[in-house]
Amino acid sequence: MIIEVKNLTKSFKTGDKELVVLNKMSFSIEAGEFFSITGRSGSGKSTLLYQLGLLDHPNSGEIMIDGVNVSLLSNEERTKFRLKELGYVFQDYALVPELTAIENVAIPLLMQGIEKKEVWKKAEQALQKIGMGERLHNLPNQLSGGEQQRVSIARAVAHDPKIIFADEPTANLDSETADNVMKAFLELNSSGQTILMVTHEPEYAKLTRRAIKIGDGRILSDGRPEDII
Repeated sequence: MIIEVKNLTKSFKTGDKELVVLNKMSFSIEAGEFFSITGRSGSGKSTLLYQLGLLDHPNSGEIMIDGVNVSLLSNEERTKFRLKELGYVFQDYALVPELTAIENVAIPLLMQGIEKKEVWKKAEQALQKIGMGERLHNLPNQLSGGEQQRVSIARAVAHDPKIIFADEPTANLDSETADNVMKAFLELNSSGQTILMVTHEPEYAKLTRRAIKIGDGRILSDGRPEDII
């Protein structure tokens, strides 16, 4: 298993009340899976993804990623682990507007201290792989929404991460563009990339290999997407 989750709990305080969003969740994910997290708006989908992707701290519980108990890592160790082992794709693309496509993809590689010549090679290869080889030197405002999302996917995969976390990656796109983004994810998955995706769109969840539906802080169903959606 590449991810093992045991009794994961996350709550937020609002005034004198405590809202439990994730309530002792336990499940595991195999390497190479295309795994989707579904559920109603406000059910905690993104909150769960943020715990698994080490972008937030749970209140309690254990998360194992590729044999490492990341729950025990210090903040500095978590940062290094995220940078080296994980990749992220967000619905708002999160590109730096002043940087070109290839420069945006290069950022996490440079942060790892990789030699500059190798950085530009890896960044270009990632963009070529995702069908953006002709747009290397375009700024984000010169790209369509779908092209910007492809750049963010290239940035997520350029350092060959163990897992890609995608939070509603098609939410801001028209249906044709969203289909193309999903095609890119499917191609990556077919080459062995593990992908965890949050989505509220059933047609895209059904393209994944496995899905969980969450609500009221727990897993309501787990299995083939076509069976639970």
